[in-house]
Amino acid sequence: MSSTDKVFAGSIPKIYDEYLVPLIFAHYAADIARRVAALSPSTLLETAAGTGAVTRAVTAALPPGIRYVATDLNEPMLAIAAQRQADDNRITWRPADATALPFDDAAFDVVCCQFGAMFFPDRIKGYAEAKRVLRPEGTFVFNVWDRIEENVFADEATAVLGKIFPDDPPRFMARTPHGYHDKAVINADLEQAGFRHISIETLPAVSRAPTPEYVAFAYCQGTPLRNEIEARDASKLEAATDAVAEAIRMRHGPGPVEARIQALVITARP
Repeated sequence: MSSTDKVFAGSIPKIYDEYLVPLIFAHYAADIARRVAALSPSTLLETAAGTGAVTRAVTAALPPGIRYVATDLNEPMLAIAAQRQADDNRITWRPADATALPFDDAAFDVVCCQFGAMFFPDRIKGYAEAKRVLRPEGTFVFNVWDRIEENVFADEATAVLGKIFPDDPPRFMARTPHGYHDKAVINADLEQAGFRHISIETLPAVSRAPTPEYVAFAYCQGTPLRNEIEARDASKLEAATDAVAEAIRMRHGPGPVEARIQALVITARP
């Protein structure tokens, strides 16, 4: 993982929340919320909460009496999440590292995490922390993106940027968000962390946007892909975004556009 892969700063968090969440995250947030609600937790921890896509979906699906702690290592992202749900007193917002959680053992019925495990510097440690804070009959529910070839817009954006910067292609999307998709590896990591009852489900969906420009802006300027583009040539950010939009327009039409996305949803119990 590059040192810039976890940097969600500047204008990225706001663009991420306004553009990328509806584009690719909202569907899977609703899925996580359904799974969590079915477990009827009284205490719930969310790690890597980002700008709160799952937090909003889960709180809408759960009754008033729950205790919900939402955490993220990246404070600018968490600030947006907290601002959007400032009137929900069920939620405690707390900056925290998923690989070193500041909570007691056996404190939660459920731990959930949406598209965060790919960013953990030590996934086994992160999973072990989730297990530590879970009650003995608790459940860890999380998801990760499948390989980039199954996520069409991300794959197309990566291909275009590779042509713009052929000597040093920006590979953030393939390297990190879509870099942890081997089911055998995920299962082995969870087992090493102490989980024994593990299920991994492939869940396809459709990503939709009003225009190709929307998609290009979301990926090129609402993710750490922006950091990679600017590190190579900051003056090319707009041109790179336009090139991605043109490629999507050529393949999918002028809009509205849609394409396949796919994730893995994992449920694990001790």
